[in-house]
Amino acid sequence: MTFLEDRDLADVPNIPEYYKGKTIFITGGSGFMGKVLIEKLLYSCTDLDRIYLLLRSKKNVTPEERLLAIYKSNVCFDRLRKEKPGVFESKVFFIAGDISETGLGISDEDRTLIVNRTHIIYHAAASVRFDDSLKTATRLNLIGTKEVMELATEVRNLECLIHVSTAYSNTNRDPIEEVMYPPHVDWRDMLQVCEQFDDHTLQVLTPKYIGELPNTYVFTKQLAEHVVYEYKGKLPVVIIRPSIVISSYKDPFPGWIDNFNGPTGILVGCGKGILRTLYSSPDMIMDYVPVDFTIRSCIVASWIRGTKVVEPTDDIPIYNSCAGKLKNITLQELVDIGKEIVEAVPLDNMIWTYHVTVTKSLFMFNVYAMILHTIPAIFVDFLLTIFGKKPMLLKIQRRVYVSNLALQYFLIQQWTFSNKNLINLRSKIKQEDHDDFYYEIENIDKYEFFKQSCATGRKYLLKEKDENLPKARIHHQRVQFLDKLLKCVFYGLLFWWIINTNFIKNLFTS
Repeated sequence: MTFLEDRDLADVPNIPEYYKGKTIFITGGSGFMGKVLIEKLLYSCTDLDRIYLLLRSKKNVTPEERLLAIYKSNVCFDRLRKEKPGVFESKVFFIAGDISETGLGISDEDRTLIVNRTHIIYHAAASVRFDDSLKTATRLNLIGTKEVMELATEVRNLECLIHVSTAYSNTNRDPIEEVMYPPHVDWRDMLQVCEQFDDHTLQVLTPKYIGELPNTYVFTKQLAEHVVYEYKGKLPVVIIRPSIVISSYKDPFPGWIDNFNGPTGILVGCGKGILRTLYSSPDMIMDYVPVDFTIRSCIVASWIRGTKVVEPTDDIPIYNSCAGKLKNITLQELVDIGKEIVEAVPLDNMIWTYHVTVTKSLFMFNVYAMILHTIPAIFVDFLLTIFGKKPMLLKIQRRVYVSNLALQYFLIQQWTFSNKNLINLRSKIKQEDHDDFYYEIENIDKYEFFKQSCATGRKYLLKEKDENLPKARIHHQRVQFLDKLLKCVFYGLLFWWIINTNFIKNLFTS
């Protein structure tokens, strides 16, 4: 990647200036990262010409209605609505289509529009489900990428294409460097297999094809990278590999998140007293990266790639957008931080106290799950039924158990991610762009970051109000008292049983 290391960037325009007048085409714009990308581009590069979002109809909601909902009903765009009103409505347009369809499901008229007007493409659409069938994952992650790349070859003024992959696309290796590893299988052969065999046969063949890889998501994302890599020296392509993307550090505002994935879900589950055991190692280092860290790196990568003409000798730059050695946090640290947060800002209607047992033993995990999750859930649901309310806790615990097992591959294995290219990339950012685009994770205060994340999740995901906090604290104190009382009763009865057994009596009378 000599074009990054050796270029003199003195005459290259800064990032907002580069984006001035540019037209951008985005897939995956309705997702977590996609929303932050759109907001950041409109807020910090307001002079861009326009953004086209690929949107499909969903649950009888048209693409036009979805575009309106994305903007008006999401707090992600609060800053934009307040400080730059009208920018979204005047610059963001939908393109009706579907990533899983031939030609992306785009009409000839819209395809011509994209071909003639687009300068930058962000391909972030993907299925992130670990339990997708091989055919479904191939259609969404592999064929979708193939269709995007074929569209890119037609775009007349393409300056950059950012392909968002995952840092876990090569989990059969350690360390994971910022290089292109050999493919697990040939992606063209995979397409033929999915076309030739029915779903049942593919289900039987799936373990054979994915081999060492944990699921169809990782498998198809790895193959998708090789679809992109075939355009080396032909198209201005960049591959970004985020690790576990979590709530924001700064953009659009501290702590923003729209899902319970990652540590937010763990902390909320523990904070409610629902999640009390995890199958993992307490020393496991979880590679979390704030969503705006990754989005800023994507924008910087598009700027530095887009300001250089493609040459046949150009390689495709790959960036592991991850914490790496910059900032580490173990699972036990996260659990301990969560306990401090719950003490300061308890959640409403806690079922039980915050206490989490992390174990590396699958047997002990199942024992703890039975004692700490299943039996209490049955008891609570029994009480709910008696009082005429709908039982729900056992159903929730079943989902928690299934999710924990689905993630066990990632919770019991440790990888070392290299991010030298990513660090080098940020060193190229001009001084005048630092406030808006420089990304760092080294100086983040872990406690304050996760406290803000939980506060945001509490407010926007759980819909809990700040004025309820005094009531939540009182309830938390009552639950803590009840927990201590029951422990005293339990250990008291256990002690009484021990001293009254025949063995103890015989021991003292002999």
